[in-house]
Amino acid sequence: MARILLAVLASLTMGAALAQGQISISTGGTGGVYYPVGGGYAELINKYVDGYTAVAEVTGASVENVALISRGESDIALALADTVLQAYTGTGALEGNQLKNLRSIGVAYSNSVQIVTLANSGIESLQDLAGKRVSVGAPGSGTEVSAQTILEANGLTYDDIQEQRLNFNETAAALRDGQVDAGFWSVGAPTSSILDLATGRDIVVLNLSDEEISNSLEAEPTFARYTLPADTYRGQNEPVNTVGTPNVLVVAAEMDEQLAYDFLDALYGHIDEIIAIHPSANETTAETSLDASPIPLHVGAIRYYEENGFTVPDRLRAD
Repeated sequence: MARILLAVLASLTMGAALAQGQISISTGGTGGVYYPVGGGYAELINKYVDGYTAVAEVTGASVENVALISRGESDIALALADTVLQAYTGTGALEGNQLKNLRSIGVAYSNSVQIVTLANSGIESLQDLAGKRVSVGAPGSGTEVSAQTILEANGLTYDDIQEQRLNFNETAAALRDGQVDAGFWSVGAPTSSILDLATGRDIVVLNLSDEEISNSLEAEPTFARYTLPADTYRGQNEPVNTVGTPNVLVVAAEMDEQLAYDFLDALYGHIDEIIAIHPSANETTAETSLDASPIPLHVGAIRYYEENGFTVPDRLRAD
């Protein structure tokens, strides 16, 4: 009952969790990278940010996360840059649902879109997904936003596939059990759910052709070319050409300025602790944040970067 009451109170006003000194960090499913990295962020807050405690929450990932932030039901979230930009502008898959109070405090690392099938599936290319059972990601996830963008940019729609909306662990289990033919992951590599799948099955990670990559980049400005290194997963002996997109650390404009500042100070000052959790955190730098943030920065983040000698581009300042 007490937990229910706290949840109700938290939903009454923007930032109620902050008033209590409790920070909710929205991540994703346990089979991805958001959850362990978000848990690392929570530990940084607990150890280095005075007056606050934090916990990482399992969620449906990017789309759900930006909504939670905008409503004041979460305080910090990880979300894919394409989802964040569409939410901030009310465009694309999130047309008509503009969330103008979203702000970035930085970029964590880049996801790569990994399209996985089994070696005996007969699927060798993106076009071979036509007519197949395909997991496009969990409901409310940035993976589905990215999957739909890539498919449509290359002449495929949900009418052409038998789409299923499964989270990473569910997708891996469904592939293992023959319940789907392929699945999309948009996640930092390597990720545990694919690693686990590859220990018991021979997997194939699909290459995107140069034309498919170009079509995808034209459709989504936050995409970039990405090469998944050889031997990222067992049996994946060659590099895989695909696209990637940054993961943004998202907060609400209403977040306390000093809290945003202090979190970044803890993050960059102790990034080795996050790298120890997952190597993707090697990409967590101020330079990357200022180059790849797709929406304006929070005022506390602007102050942090400027006081530490970085130039904040005008495009990252809210009007």
